[in-house]
Amino acid sequence: MKKNIAETPKTKSLPHHLAVIMDGNGRWAQKRGLSRLKGHRAGVKNIRPLIKYLHNKGVKYVTLYAFSTENWHRPEGEVSGLFHILEEIIGEESRELNEKGVRIHHIGSLEGLSSKLKKSINAALKLTEKNTFMHLAIALNYGGRTEILDAVRKIIADGLKPNKVDEASFRKYLYASDFPDVDLVIRTGGEMRISNLMIWQTAYSEYYFTPVLWPDFDEKELEKALIAFSQRQRRFGGLKSK
Repeated sequence: MKKNIAETPKTKSLPHHLAVIMDGNGRWAQKRGLSRLKGHRAGVKNIRPLIKYLHNKGVKYVTLYAFSTENWHRPEGEVSGLFHILEEIIGEESRELNEKGVRIHHIGSLEGLSSKLKKSINAALKLTEKNTFMHLAIALNYGGRTEILDAVRKIIADGLKPNKVDEASFRKYLYASDFPDVDLVIRTGGEMRISNLMIWQTAYSEYYFTPVLWPDFDEKELEKALIAFSQRQRRFGGLKSK
């Protein structure tokens, strides 16, 4: 009998918080003579098996980078089409995720999103708000610099004195303040940058870059990333213990 990948004992340690930059949908479609929107649809469909895999593995926090503040510069038709796809998938998947004890979070701004997409997001947040088994953050209309600026604005508005602002107090003003720092960032599609994702939370993250385009990034490829992470020596600025 073929053994399920999620059951293989190859990974000695797992990330507590995994962030994924899902890149390459458009190139995947172009290579097949398809529209970019069909590439986005294939990419969104690829989320389900990987979340199931991570759920079975016991990864507690997952962040998916779905749409950055810079992505507004893309053609209007592509943006509106992607939002329609996300609206559908959030509505469809939230019920199953709720049954599995997954809490859905949104990080970023709802401003500028379609009313239907806002409604779908808010419904998913409300439906899953009491779940604790796994936390899934969707970074949608998100930018890391904007998150930091928003935190600073809130600190000023609350009247905090400079000597009261430290890392612990600053973290409370971030979008997902109850999420831990990111242990591992995976970026598909061959690019080697983090594209403004969680700048504060990735200060000591490990990075895994792969040329595999997101729609082709399956459980086997994810297992490779987790194995690579488990082999890293994380010292956080210190020295390896003897």
